[in-house]
Amino acid sequence: MNPTADVTAGVSFKVEYFDEARSCAAAGLWYEIHAENYMVAGGPRLAMLDAMRAGHPISVHGVGLSLAADAEPDRTHLEKLRELLNRVQPFVVSEHLAWSGWRGNYLPDLLPFPRTVAALRRIARNIEITQDFLQRSILIENPSLYVQLDHDYAEAEFLSELVQRTGCGLLVDVNNVYVTANNIGSDAVTYLKALPAGAIGEIHLAGHTPDQRAQIRLLIDTHAEPVAEAVWGLYQQLINRIGRCPTLIERDDNLPAFTELMTERARAATILHAASHTERRHVHAH
Repeated sequence: MNPTADVTAGVSFKVEYFDEARSCAAAGLWYEIHAENYMVAGGPRLAMLDAMRAGHPISVHGVGLSLAADAEPDRTHLEKLRELLNRVQPFVVSEHLAWSGWRGNYLPDLLPFPRTVAALRRIARNIEITQDFLQRSILIENPSLYVQLDHDYAEAEFLSELVQRTGCGLLVDVNNVYVTANNIGSDAVTYLKALPAGAIGEIHLAGHTPDQRAQIRLLIDTHAEPVAEAVWGLYQQLINRIGRCPTLIERDDNLPAFTELMTERARAATILHAASHTERRHVHAH
């Protein structure tokens, strides 16, 4: 598939949706996959992916590069990722501002880190290594945070510095912004206004779940619920500022019927259509 600027709103691709997703002809529809689910030599998953990409643009979202770790990205992981990208030819590739691996040990989570001068230098270097190896720019996603650490940089400032130093773009997860603001007491509107508009190449919208065990109101980024109205409101403000931008309805658990997911997708597409006249600079892979 040769994607064009016509992409608008997409949804997470799950194998449970294969038949409906492949045949859906909604204008501007695209699908996002998690890279690590498809970094294999063959089999039914790759066959499904080949069928999907024949009719729809694909975005590849990584969860395992561990760019914030105190180590360079694993070369074997990068090789498998590059092979997948060569096969899929996605219109965008993204990763998280987090770490999940250390000295051969891998944790099933995207973990935070203190945003220090040393961390900025290290992560910028890891992004450069990744982009040089893949021969394309990537987008970096803001994390969901649950505890306050001692930082030298505000998160929006840290992301802006990464953009300036590496030429990467940003994937703005609006639900993550909302969850973090609730959990650590930051201001979501101020955060979104501080991000460099021209660097934003994709947006994620997802649902969250209150932690019933916590003594305080703690929100967990579960991707298991519909997008909350407060998150829709922040998304509208962001689109009003930056204009049209590829937007994903992200759902990874408690999967609804495909038609229900597409109803949320249609809401995002309507917002994007209304903003289509807004001029903005898009981030392109090189």
